[in-house]
Amino acid sequence: MPNDLYEKETSFHLLRRTRPCRVPDDRGMGEALVAVLGALLVSWLVLMAVLWFARPDERSAREAIRLLPDVVRLVRRLAADRSSPQGIRIRLWLLLAYLAFPIDLVPDFVPVIGYADDVVIVAAVLRSVVRRAGPQSIRRHWPGTEAGLATLWRIAHLPGAP
Repeated sequence: MPNDLYEKETSFHLLRRTRPCRVPDDRGMGEALVAVLGALLVSWLVLMAVLWFARPDERSAREAIRLLPDVVRLVRRLAADRSSPQGIRIRLWLLLAYLAFPIDLVPDFVPVIGYADDVVIVAAVLRSVVRRAGPQSIRRHWPGTEAGLATLWRIAHLPGAP
């Protein structure tokens, strides 16, 4: 017992003789936060530029918005189809969540490209579904008219014929 007390006192004296601990300042943390926010802003601006150049023409955007109820039903049916691969179903459920979420990558009040992000994202996901599951899966689950399917095919630049 006395040895333990002696060791504690000795280590306490050794600690007192060393230099005092410096508390790191928050400048490094603030600089890192500014760098991360700057990178996010630059990434968002690049995304906006890509959407601006990839946006559908005004007529196609109007047609896509008119087809939106059928497209949402199509995505829901494809996501619920157990015969589709799980990766496709997960991708489609994430798309439905994105469409239902009120906050978009580009706010809808931004002129011209406000709705373009939704159109571009839906088209990209549908293209990936066609690549993986084939065009017959979209034809099988399409709830609208043949003319609407042809319009969807043209707007989304899907391969093959509707």
